[in-house]
Amino acid sequence: MRRLYFRIYLALLASLAVFALVAGVLWRTLTDAGPASQASELSAALAQNLLPRADAPLALQQAALERLTGGMRADVALYSAGRAPLARVGEAVPAPEEGKERSGWIRDWGAPPAWALRLADGRWLVARVPHGRSHPALGLFLALALIALAVGIGAYPLARRLTSRLERLQAGVESLGAGKLSARVKVEGADEIAHLAQSFNRAAERIEDLVGAHKTLLANASHELRTPLARIRMAVEMLRDAADPESRAGMEQDIAELDALVDEILLASRLDALGKLETQEEVDLLALAAEECARYEETALEGDSTVMRGDPRLLRRMIRNLLENAHRHGAAPVEASVRRVHGAVELRVCDAGAGVAEAERERVFEPFHRASGPRQGTGTGLGLALVRAIARQHGGEAKCTGAGNCFSVTLPLGQDARTHPE
Repeated sequence: MRRLYFRIYLALLASLAVFALVAGVLWRTLTDAGPASQASELSAALAQNLLPRADAPLALQQAALERLTGGMRADVALYSAGRAPLARVGEAVPAPEEGKERSGWIRDWGAPPAWALRLADGRWLVARVPHGRSHPALGLFLALALIALAVGIGAYPLARRLTSRLERLQAGVESLGAGKLSARVKVEGADEIAHLAQSFNRAAERIEDLVGAHKTLLANASHELRTPLARIRMAVEMLRDAADPESRAGMEQDIAELDALVDEILLASRLDALGKLETQEEVDLLALAAEECARYEETALEGDSTVMRGDPRLLRRMIRNLLENAHRHGAAPVEASVRRVHGAVELRVCDAGAGVAEAERERVFEPFHRASGPRQGTGTGLGLALVRAIARQHGGEAKCTGAGNCFSVTLPLGQDARTHPE
């Protein structure tokens, strides 16, 4: 099994080995050894043949050096085996240091470099690199820098391949955290990342099964509650004459609330299980709002007749829950409006109550959350949660606006949406 740390370790060693190998080749090529040394030997032999003997008069050696360097833009000097000056053309150049036995660079970091050729008779021919030319070490440094850059570029695909799998795994974790329980990641290779991807897939599958079982249990339990509710309702009807009016009214109210709770739990469970809308029709949101507003007194409605695609039954339930929330927890009058805003339709329901505390404007959309303060009241605690779930099922969003006692739902309009001015 290939371990991730072992692969990274080998990649690092391989990169260093390539760098060292190429650097060594360049060093041998550009310095005193290698091809440079062979060129020096050839040049020394040619100079030996053109120059007079080492014991020739200085004037003769000077004349020969001038002929040898004719037309050259260089500073050249001829030294004896003991480093004594014999002839010079141009400016003075340094003699080879004591102990130097082979041709090569005279390295003087305070001046332009010079190349020293050792002749067969022991003399030294030293030539200075023309002014304005760069130091050879600079070229070597640039070459090494280019090698390092090439090694870095070559190692990038390997490192990217390792980290890209981590990024895909991170994206899968984020998708799962965002509620997409079907999120899975591709298993690649046989290292630690592959094992981690397999563990993530197993965990995601287990979570999806548990949540699915929970939703199924909740939906089935809520559905099964309808049968005893129906029997209790029938028993209450049969005891209508025997029970006193106050007790009978209390039982009927309890049954109605329990029936509403079961209905909302069933709807919430179905919305959680839905991947997409079961029904999509052209719906006039203003018309739906008008029908629901007619069920309540002191409710005003205004706006534009806007046709959108959606589930009319769910949209009707959303509007009804908003109106019910305003009348139950707020104060009359209640005002509703339907407006088209930037390619979307906005439904607003406002009441004259004290409003929702700023700290609870998001929490009121949580299931079974009971608001504290002036808007505290009765209810199942699922009404606004269903409003947000239905809005999101249609690709929109529900929120409590800054006004405090206003709730708005924004729904996107498709390309075929139509607006009919009143």
